[in-house]
Amino acid sequence: MLGSARELRAGLLLIAQPLLQDPHFRRTVVLLCEHGVQGSYGLVINRPLPVTLREAAPEYFAADLPLFYGGPVQPNTLHYVHRYGAYIPDAHLLVEGVYWGGSLQAVQELLREGADPDGFRFCIGYAGWSPGQLEGECARSDWIVMPAEARFVFDTEPERLWRTLLHELGGEYRLMANFPEHPSLN
Repeated sequence: MLGSARELRAGLLLIAQPLLQDPHFRRTVVLLCEHGVQGSYGLVINRPLPVTLREAAPEYFAADLPLFYGGPVQPNTLHYVHRYGAYIPDAHLLVEGVYWGGSLQAVQELLREGADPDGFRFCIGYAGWSPGQLEGECARSDWIVMPAEARFVFDTEPERLWRTLLHELGGEYRLMANFPEHPSLN
């Protein structure tokens, strides 16, 4: 079930270790969208923002859909994953039922036609790693790596996703799910 740094590839979830205190990634879940010799790209999928998609981009979207913090890189850019690969040209299949990117115009049209908004995750910014950086972080055990599934990306309540995944993994990871958020305060 768990992968190692040597097995990194698109379609994996990176679950932040409980002691990872970087404010950009503390208790986050990152969907890895791209991994290769030029580096890695992913989206934080469990950190909703207090603004909707319509509020952030009214010229493009009329729907009050949740907007997520995708990561600290280029916070003025919009990224998305979705379930609608068959309807969105140029979408990239990550795992069964989870696609990344594709035609923004097709996304807008699908939403106007009444597509289920729960089949999308819109993110501002992204998480990026230079070549070898993510492998180094995994070797330091900053991340727990597991295969992504559509149910985690779209059907699990985002605020509970980090804890839910650790429970799903069981064993020592189940214990990590209950680790205090600020251990120095205990």
